[in-house]
Amino acid sequence: MNAPALRLTVLAALLAFCVIGATGLGSSFIGPERVIAALLGDGSRMDTVIVWTLRLPRVALAVAAGIALGLAGAILQRALRNPMAAPSILGITDGAAFGVVTFLWLFSDQANVLTVSIHWQPLAAVIGALAFAALVGLLTLADTRRRDPVRVILYGIALSALAKAAVTLMMIIGPVYRASQALQWITGSVSAAHWIDVGVVTLGLAAAVPMLILMRLPMRQIVLDAQTAATTGFSVDRNRIALMVLSVLLTALAISQVGAIGFVGLIAPHAARLFHGQFAAGYLVATAMIGGMLVLIADTLARTIASPLELPAGAVTALIGAPLFLMLILRSQRSNV
Repeated sequence: MNAPALRLTVLAALLAFCVIGATGLGSSFIGPERVIAALLGDGSRMDTVIVWTLRLPRVALAVAAGIALGLAGAILQRALRNPMAAPSILGITDGAAFGVVTFLWLFSDQANVLTVSIHWQPLAAVIGALAFAALVGLLTLADTRRRDPVRVILYGIALSALAKAAVTLMMIIGPVYRASQALQWITGSVSAAHWIDVGVVTLGLAAAVPMLILMRLPMRQIVLDAQTAATTGFSVDRNRIALMVLSVLLTALAISQVGAIGFVGLIAPHAARLFHGQFAAGYLVATAMIGGMLVLIADTLARTIASPLELPAGAVTALIGAPLFLMLILRSQRSNV
């Protein structure tokens, strides 16, 4: 077994360990052997109900959303050639949350009843994410100093603040369907997981796989400078836009189900580069598994460290991601001096 395959095997084993451990943790602890038995259909009736009905949907949704956010971050960083780029930092995550809460606000009546199907919610997230990504792009193109990566980040931070303020105002002036649950799109939460949510994210990821395979070569060539790319007939701008759209769609897919969980798209690609290597075979697979583990661990900590209270999973990822983001900014500033 070669080194990249061995590293991917280690990550897969760690992910499986986290899934079994998280499924066993809760108000009533279920040991790993009982979790495995329930998953295989050999457990007691009580264990099977707890595992398959109460806990596994939440665990599966956390992993699926983490995979989507991790991939979105890796694609965005490669497309922009900016190690600080991430959906949560460029305003895409908060843009998706803005789209969801705007949808809930526009289509709620005075009795806080939704007047259209909730199944339109993912589309609202996609529209919000695309709108804010387009705003960042337009502001960057209009800036004479757009080559400075920190400038792009500043635009994203400003638009994120704008989206959060708009979401807060909509929830105050209401009505918003299930306003208490709508708070999850501000901080991120996996508490309301159902198998249908898992299915939505899983189907979206399955649809993204062929696109990632098709974009594998462009993702390697995107790092070329404009002159070198022109000699090879490679269109940097067209492929960059395609990669950014794919990143936005993956972000919106996750956010529409688990809320604005931030910094996963920043942490996962950096962790994958450190452990697996950016240009090693399977880099995106490594990023996906690390992203899934991050959200799963964050959600498990959120529901256990202050039990019976439950913390937002997004707050836990922010505690890890914010210091990393500051470190990257300081490193970038030193390199520009």
